[in-house]
Order: sequence, then structure tokens, then C-alpha cells
Amino acid sequence: MILINLLPHREVARKQKREFFFITLGIAALIGGLVCGGVYSWYQAQISGQRDKNTILKREITKLEGQIKDIAGLQQEIAALRARQSAVEELQGNRNLPVYLLTELVKQLPDGVYITSMKQDNQLVLMTGVAQSNERVSELLRNLANNSPWLTRPELVEITASSVALTARDQRRVSNFSMRVSLKRASDQPKTSASAAVATPATSASPAAKPPQPAASAAKI
Repeated sequence: MILINLLPHREVARKQKREFFFITLGIAALIGGLVCGGVYSWYQAQISGQRDKNTILKREITKLEGQIKDIAGLQQEIAALRARQSAVEELQGNRNLPVYLLTELVKQLPDGVYITSMKQDNQLVLMTGVAQSNERVSELLRNLANNSPWLTRPELVEITASSVALTARDQRRVSNFSMRVSLKRASDQPKTSASAAVATPATSASPAAKPPQPAASAAKI
């Protein structure tokens, strides 16, 4: 017996394929939407995390800028304190310069020379005195130039010959001189020299500044 299907099977098959295609397309679209949503959410989370990090970094940068300003202020204060300390140390060192000057004059004055007056202008000292001869003055210049750690660059300004009366019948020729010499600062001295100079008694220098009582005396101070 022959069976004949008179239903439109081709249309049914075509309809089933179309429905399967749309179902597959919907599932693919759904999966694509889920993937896109997941990727978008991940990127948003990364962006949010980076924004939080940027906020933290900006806050820390602001804090560091404030600390840098504080450090700059502290550095200025430290520099000012160091300048004050240097000034105080220099003043403390230079207050003993008259003692060093008189001590060196006592050490370096040769026999037959005495100082009649002395004037200090900053680091320059102008001295006038009397010597038995020009050779005594030359010896004084050599001593000040070579043997003194505190006095340097002696310069003879003037030397003149004169005479003094020791007695009514005894007159001697002498040399009146004036010279300039530079006095070194305490900061220019090695610490050992400065310490040794401080240890020298101040009383040993006092006779150099005191002019002799008799005008005719030519002995060393």
C-alpha cells in the first residue's frame, strides 16, 4: 500500500530551521551581551580603582608638598643659625686678638727697640717706635714676617734719624720708625696655634703696649 503525505513538509522544515536560527541568534546575542557587560563592569572596576589610587596619590603629593615647604623653612632656619654660630665663633675668637697682638710684639721685638704708640684699624695695625739703629728695625721686620703666626705682611712706612739725650753730655742717635702690619683673624689660624695662643697669659703682653717712662730708654720691652 502506498502512503502519500499531502502535508506541506517543506514549509514546516523551513519554519523549524528559521526558529532554530532565531533561537541560536538570541542565545548568541545574550551571551555577547553578558560578555560585554562583564568586560564593561571589569573596566569600570579598574577605572574606579585607578581613580581611588589617583585620589590617594594626590592627597599624598599635597602632604609631601607641605612637608617640602616645611623642610625648606627648616633649611633656611638652619642656615641662619649656622651664620649666627659662625658670627659668634668669629667674635669669640677675635676678642682675644689684642692679647695675641701684644704677646707677639713681646716675642718678636728685638733688643734696642720699643713701641711708643700703636693703633688698630680692623686687621691693620699701625705702630710707631724708636730703635737704636736701622738694623734693629730690619730685624723687627724680619721677625714679624717670618716668625709670627698672628702677624703678617709687615711694611715699613717711614724711618727717620734723630737723637736722644741720656744725660746733659751724652746724646745718642736713634731711628724713629713707623710701620704697618696685618693681624690675622682667629678663623685663619690652625686650631693648634689658636689654642696655644689662648693658653698664653695675657699679662705677658702688657709691657709691649706701655711706653717707657724715660724718653731716652732704648731697651727691649
